Amino acid sequence: MNIPVINALREPQREVALPDEIFGAEYRRDLVYEAVKAFMASQRLGTHSTKRRDEVSGSGKKLWKQKHTGRARMGEIRSPLWYHGGIVFGPKPRDYGYAVPRKVRRSAMRGLLSERVRRGLLAVVEELSVEEPRTKAFARKYAALLDPHKTVLFVDEEVSEPVRLASRNLPGVKVARAADVSVYDLARYEMTVFTERALLRLAEVLKP
Repeated sequence: MNIPVINALREPQREVALPDEIFGAEYRRDLVYEAVKAFMASQRLGTHSTKRRDEVSGSGKKLWKQKHTGRARMGEIRSPLWYHGGIVFGPKPRDYGYAVPRKVRRSAMRGLLSERVRRGLLAVVEELSVEEPRTKAFARKYAALLDPHKTVLFVDEEVSEPVRLASRNLPGVKVARAADVSVYDLARYEMTVFTERALLRLAEVLKP
């Protein structure tokens, strides 16, 4: 499979060969779902916390005697039945993250990349660079790639500091290293733009 390498104006410069076992793979929606779900679960902070009855303030003294008062029997004021009492089975800090098998993640990524190639939503550029670290400079240079799409993911082998600074304030745009790209990134962004080096490096990692 061959795909054109374009410049910032979307003009074809040459072609690069892509391995069919990666960019001609079957799109498995179920695998993509599992990989994205695991990624989003790992992003949860899990810092929510409530106080149990042994953590809220209040005396542990029995409020009134057990019998002969005409009232319901009651122990301490920290009981969950009382206002400002402890919470029963409330949330505590925890880690929501879990791992899916590496084969599942890589198969999901191969399927996503293949589907993007088939739908014409994957582009390969010669390089990713800007003359100065300004948002206007990045938007002006890559306007041909940005304008037709609401969200665009740019992937380079290593992201230079000027590119990172110039792209961080553009809404719907993300620039990432090839080693950091996840299934969630590929599924979330409408258009994906790789540099030739980044795409070949990712293809090397995703070999079945």
